[in-house]
Amino acid sequence: MSVLPLVFTSGWASGINAYAVVLLFGIFGATGLTDEVPESLQRTDVLVVAGVLFLCEAVADKIPYVDSAWDSVHTVIRPIAGAVVAALLAGQDGSLPQLAAGAVGGTTALLSHFVKAGTRMAVNTTPEPFSNVALSLAEDLGVAAIVTFAIFNPVAASIIAAVLLTLGLAILFFLAQKIRRFLRRRSQRREEKQLAYAGRRAARTQPPPDESDHF
Repeated sequence: MSVLPLVFTSGWASGINAYAVVLLFGIFGATGLTDEVPESLQRTDVLVVAGVLFLCEAVADKIPYVDSAWDSVHTVIRPIAGAVVAALLAGQDGSLPQLAAGAVGGTTALLSHFVKAGTRMAVNTTPEPFSNVALSLAEDLGVAAIVTFAIFNPVAASIIAAVLLTLGLAILFFLAQKIRRFLRRRSQRREEKQLAYAGRRAARTQPPPDESDHF
């Protein structure tokens, strides 16, 4: 129970940027800032991989439509990462508390991922790219600030994460219409591209006119 606030906060943050969570916890543990981080997250290879993937996400997350594609791929990755980090933080080697912690972290990560992905779909309905950049920076800074705060005051950080998750789910409900419109528009563009491709292919395969019909 003592680690539950940190587990909840890490799950919320993993749903937004799982690589940043692994990187931050690993750095905090490796530098001796906290004793809560298991050694498996402090390994050099884990930190290097998390750092590279974090940089990839930092770029992809700021490009319209690319961010939504990236979110689609991470629908499975982020909840799994949230569950694994939570289970490692619980650190009971397969015991019931560790399994419960993994369930809490994975579920919270899935919910916050839905908020992030849905918000990005709504933002992508606007033609300008500045909203994507501003929202991505806010997410990165928010995750870094709350995860860092959770190391020193996990209970307060978990309350903030819970409030943000609740607000995010409420905003996502109101943005549902925009999201449906975005998905419908994307589906229409895909159908138009398929029809255009089929038309060009048919034009290339059509035999030339028979000139003997003119005589």
